[in-house]
Amino acid sequence: MLEWLKQPGFFGTHATLGADISQLMATLFTGLFIIGWMQARRRQADAHHWLMLGGMVTMLVFFTNYYLFRQLGVLAVEGKEGFGGSQALYDHVFIPLLTLHILLVIIGLVMAVYMIVLGFRAQAFEQGKRRLGDVTLLTSWGKIGKIFGGITAVILLLFASRVASAGFSSRKLMVYLGLLLLIAIVFSVEITIQRIWPNAERRHRVLGRFTMIIYCVLFVTGSVTYTMLYILYPGKIG
Repeated sequence: MLEWLKQPGFFGTHATLGADISQLMATLFTGLFIIGWMQARRRQADAHHWLMLGGMVTMLVFFTNYYLFRQLGVLAVEGKEGFGGSQALYDHVFIPLLTLHILLVIIGLVMAVYMIVLGFRAQAFEQGKRRLGDVTLLTSWGKIGKIFGGITAVILLLFASRVASAGFSSRKLMVYLGLLLLIAIVFSVEITIQRIWPNAERRHRVLGRFTMIIYCVLFVTGSVTYTMLYILYPGKIG
């Protein structure tokens, strides 16, 4: 799979196939989320719920597998030889931008998981129609501990079954540990946020806008790094 992703891309730039697929999917997901945000503004609750749920789940699955196969980033192992610009441009523009992009990816993944869960917790039905519930959403560390313990057990069983069938892989271990870390961060976010916005409706609207901003900025930073890396200053990435 890794060798296939290193083939020339389809946009006609110096990008690899993997980079072009990533850029295409980032554009698609950002477009879907903007449509979902517009649906929410128009109070189209059912359409918004299913579009955002499907889009976020698909995004999580795609980018988790993508970064796994591409070894967690375009320049994670290539270094400066992957960038054809000057050293000053690389140090003071490209690397800070790439670092910001990676941080936004992490925040975006956390918010995707959190908003999926919040979407179900905050919903209510009135005469068969979905809406945001005007209720208080609170949980405790004890309840979170039980849920996290159950999730951890399931993930460890999945990892053990993969090891038994395909052998041990440090990369797979990192993915499973990363998944557990992501879930732990989501639970920590929940404990913090419920003190600020205990009301379900208010919390969903505020965090929905925040998540939308993150994804839009993420798309911009990703597009700029793509342009610098594969159009303006192509290097030696094969």
